[in-house]
Amino acid sequence: MKFSRYIIAAMAAPLLAACSSDELGPSIFPEVSDEPDPSSYTYQFDKWLNQNFRDIYNVDFKYLMEDVEADMQYNLVPATFDNARDLALLTKYLWYDSYKELTGEDFIRSYGPRILHLVGSPAYNPNSGTETLGLAEGGLKVTLFKVNEMDLDDINMLNEYYFRTMHHEFGHILHQTKSYPTDFNLLSTGRYDDSSWQSKQPGYVASLGFITPYASSQAREDFAETIANYLTRTQEQMDLILWMSKQGWTTGSDKAEGELEDENANYYCYYYYDDPSNVESKHYFFYSQEKAYRNYRMGMVGERGEYLTTVEEVEAYLDKMRETREIFPVEDKDKINGYDVIMQKQSIARNWFTDQWKISFDDLRNIVQRRQSDFDIEALRNEVNSIQ
Repeated sequence: MKFSRYIIAAMAAPLLAACSSDELGPSIFPEVSDEPDPSSYTYQFDKWLNQNFRDIYNVDFKYLMEDVEADMQYNLVPATFDNARDLALLTKYLWYDSYKELTGEDFIRSYGPRILHLVGSPAYNPNSGTETLGLAEGGLKVTLFKVNEMDLDDINMLNEYYFRTMHHEFGHILHQTKSYPTDFNLLSTGRYDDSSWQSKQPGYVASLGFITPYASSQAREDFAETIANYLTRTQEQMDLILWMSKQGWTTGSDKAEGELEDENANYYCYYYYDDPSNVESKHYFFYSQEKAYRNYRMGMVGERGEYLTTVEEVEAYLDKMRETREIFPVEDKDKINGYDVIMQKQSIARNWFTDQWKISFDDLRNIVQRRQSDFDIEALRNEVNSIQ
């Protein structure tokens, strides 16, 4: 079975995070000794976790999987020690320290989750053919899966499975605390589809005004995806999504333009005629995809399997095609300006951060972008190894 990458935010429980103006109360953790055992091989890491998460942010960072913390419907395995250590270091550097740099420690200490839980294996949902990347439960706990497959050399993979998920789930926590404007929901009224979003391609949903297929599932996921993708995707990656948003798309059958009849169908945005004198020889090509084996980068797939990940590459490919044949863009029949809708959603999120949180959305993005391009994992590991 083919599985799509999937994010779930389970927010049914009431939000218990403190308001930023409130004094933080006593620790939520039981009155038991939290001093690590010096004889344990995990001593340095456990002490680092206490110093950097529990003592500062009142957060319990769980990397030894406990049955009570896991969903028993999944067949799960624990995270390896090395991967748990590295992800904890990067979680602090890329998520917590990004907010700290902009707002100080108080903001994320007040509104951040109280438990971070790592699971080594994926969480598959066989009934829907999807894969759960993260869970946010009542604003108190965030669970991240697939930790044992972490690749430190691939920031796109790290974002896809961990850090975009973190920002997505934290976005849920924040909007559960202070609601985002209802105007956001109205931008895509009638276009959300919670049952088949996983079958839709990035380019097609972008033309409808959604930053990712998952954003097209429901409004609150759309809002969280708008935040997470803006913060973690590079400008090149954002530009390609916006290029896709301006195209017309078809499954290859004229009657199917604007509709998804086959969940396995590709949506194409260009065509040419195999025989220019025969209108029935129309040949569609050029579709969008985000594949794991392509370093988790969203891109356009050319006629011979070329994988193009920037607007510059896309335009050069189309110019090359024009040297040998006349090519035509698919007519945009849905009458939706996907580019404008995506930009309006980003604007609402930007203003919400400013008005409700006194945070510059753009400054936060600049910090996240800088940090994800300059982290030194050996230097971060040394923070743990140097503990006495």
